[in-house]
Amino acid sequence: MTAPGVSIVVVSYRTRELTLAALRSVFAETTPGTFELLVVDNASDDGSADAIEAEFGDRLTLIRSTENLGFAAANNLAGERARGRLLLLLNPDTVVLDRAIDRLVAFAGERPEARIWGGRTLFPDGSLNPASCWQRITPWSTVCMATGLRALFRGSEWLNPEAMGSWPRDSVREVDIVVGCFLLIGLEDWRALGGFDLRYWMYGEEADLCLRARALGARPAITPDATIVHLVGASSPDDVRKKTLVTKARVTLVRTHWPAWQRPFGLAMFWLWALLEDVAARARRRPRPQGSLFSRRADWLAGYPASG
Repeated sequence: MTAPGVSIVVVSYRTRELTLAALRSVFAETTPGTFELLVVDNASDDGSADAIEAEFGDRLTLIRSTENLGFAAANNLAGERARGRLLLLLNPDTVVLDRAIDRLVAFAGERPEARIWGGRTLFPDGSLNPASCWQRITPWSTVCMATGLRALFRGSEWLNPEAMGSWPRDSVREVDIVVGCFLLIGLEDWRALGGFDLRYWMYGEEADLCLRARALGARPAITPDATIVHLVGASSPDDVRKKTLVTKARVTLVRTHWPAWQRPFGLAMFWLWALLEDVAARARRRPRPQGSLFSRRADWLAGYPASG
């Protein structure tokens, strides 16, 4: 059997209708015969796996997990079975637009030195969702975070460096991190890197992957020609559990990818940021039934333990 050009991996968990819509868009907007589609269902209890099998049958490979493996392990599982020259990670809450996968594969051919490629993401109303890519966390970016400069000057590349200010993702650009909702990588590179680091249950795994790839010479890049809709998690900004997981992942990135002498400074900036957020919330007398990020600092300051 001829190997496909790209293996597309979708990890589903309790997102039946969204996942079905995403899969339909893949088939509608991608050249037939150029790809294989692997779906990992993370033990959903909403009938996702049965619905996927009923609608798509043998047009895709469905991997039914008996437990929720998390995003990283589920992608690694699918990556072991992939046969394509390229591997595309695609979120289940996405919709492929205007041949986006074909266009991203073409971009990879035009810019092979990048070795990791991403596109442009939109919200359902058509407005820009800038969270398709980021720059790495740096000592300066943590200062901007802790002091509130990032929040005050979101359009400044200098004061909001991780988000690259107000850049509208409308040009080809090298970036540090391509987000895993729409990330293309060579299968050989994926396997050489060992896929995702399983410490990252959710959030941060693609940042770690891209930073490890950059250390080996990759230069990840974004193209505006490959566009998808990404709904993004519907959690409230006040969801402290989610914020704790995100912060724990970011602290782990600092502990893993910063020189040892810089790490205490970075951790201090995260501590200060959480403290000032808590002080501001108390001054506004905002109810915090879930507690605060600062109250959970013993959890996230430690980061995730090393694998193995």
